[in-house]
Amino acid sequence: MNTSIRNVYCVGRNYKLHAAELGNAVPEQPMIFLKPSHAVVSLDGSKLPLPQQQGEVHYEAELVIRIGKPYESGISVNELVTEMAFGIDFTLRDVQNVIKQKGHPWTAAKGFKNAAPITEFIPFTSLDKVKEQDFTLIKNGNEVQRGNVKDMIFSLQEIVDYIAEHYGLGEGDIIFTGTPAGVGPVAEGDRLEIYWGDQSVGSCIIA
Repeated sequence: MNTSIRNVYCVGRNYKLHAAELGNAVPEQPMIFLKPSHAVVSLDGSKLPLPQQQGEVHYEAELVIRIGKPYESGISVNELVTEMAFGIDFTLRDVQNVIKQKGHPWTAAKGFKNAAPITEFIPFTSLDKVKEQDFTLIKNGNEVQRGNVKDMIFSLQEIVDYIAEHYGLGEGDIIFTGTPAGVGPVAEGDRLEIYWGDQSVGSCIIA
C-alpha cells in the first residue's frame, strides 16, 4: 500500500438507512473517527487475516477520497481531491457495542490491523462524475451493499470542510466517507469484491 498516506479519517453514520439498521440516530454534524495508517492494506485479491476471535467482524464498504493539496478556506472538493478509491471499514461489532455502552473510544473496534483495506486509487475527475455511478459490495457472489454519494447525509464538501476546521486536513490524508445500508458479518473463506459501476476494482478473501 502507498506509504504516502498520512491521516485516515472516517465518517460514521453518513447514510440514513445505515444509521437506521444499527438503531442509531442520524447525526446533526459529521461523526469523525480515525484509523491508524497501519490498518490500511491493499484489496488485491489476497487473503486478509481478521481478529474474528473477538466476536463478529462486519464489513462496511465505502468511497475513499485522497487529499491532493493543502486545504485552504473556500477550496472546492473538485480542487482538493485528486484521487479516489473504495475501501472496507471493517468493524469488530461486538467489541464496538461494549465500548459504546462504556463511552470508550472506538479504536479497539475500528483500528485493528487490516481494518481498512482499499483498492488502487483512480483519478477523481469531478463530484458530478462520481454521482453517475453506484459502488457495490459483493459477498460470495451476492450483492449486499449499494451506495452513491448522492445519498450521503453530509456531502463530500461538508465533510472536508468540517474535518479541516476541527482537525486539520492536508496532502496525503484519506477519508472513508461512510457506508450505505446492508452491513453484516464475515466468516473465514468469504470473498468480498467491490464494484464501481460494472467494473470490479478490488477484492479479498477473509482468513
